[in-house]
Amino acid sequence: MAIISLHLPKTAGTSFKASLAAHFGELFKEDNNDQAISQPVPQRCKAALSAGMVIAERGLDEVKCVHGHFLPVKYLLLGTQRDLTFVTWMRDPIARLISHYYYWQESYDEKTAAPHHRQVIEERWTPEQFCLSEKFRNIYTQYLWGFPLENFAYVGISEHYREDMQEFCARFLSTRLQPQHCNATTYRHSRPRLDETFLGKVRNFHAADMKLYQRALQWRQARLRRGFEKTPGDRVQEASGPAVVARGPKISF
Repeated sequence: MAIISLHLPKTAGTSFKASLAAHFGELFKEDNNDQAISQPVPQRCKAALSAGMVIAERGLDEVKCVHGHFLPVKYLLLGTQRDLTFVTWMRDPIARLISHYYYWQESYDEKTAAPHHRQVIEERWTPEQFCLSEKFRNIYTQYLWGFPLENFAYVGISEHYREDMQEFCARFLSTRLQPQHCNATTYRHSRPRLDETFLGKVRNFHAADMKLYQRALQWRQARLRRGFEKTPGDRVQEASGPAVVARGPKISF
């Protein structure tokens, strides 16, 4: 079994990566080179499917964990050949969006920035522009093209990172790892306060991601009610949540 960990931006994915890398060592691999969201939709989808064919042909060798920013559909074809466990983390989409904006303000490097990042900084976008931009609308949904949320064996909630990290480790790693905290957004200047009317508009604009996040929260509540009675060998598909381990995930092109 190999873990395929999708890092949705600003959802504690860097902290999660640090723990995975420490646990798996040389069997850990990063996949961060796609810059998929910076590409037009047809181009990114075609590239993900093409990459998936290559990955399925070459396999992962001895790699036991892949983590990074990518469209997870690229690993679905490989999932028909070997057991893969897809995992990710989610955060309130509006809090994630605002954190993303201020992180980009602080982390900009004109030599390495992706095109979208460069545009935001060089055109001096306001938080309002960023939050209501079509480019960044429903980021979760953009990443999950062709990949239903049910294909994830585990969706952690960033607001409950410590507790969910312990649960993840118990279920999938059979050990306890000390949660790490990396890449937290800092901002040297005071942040302008966004009024509730505007935030309501942003929630409506990102309605698809809000729906995904609410489903993830519901699954978490269902897990808490069940406790840890499900073991990593179980293949369980319930209305209240995704399978504990994905044994050859459903193909959804």
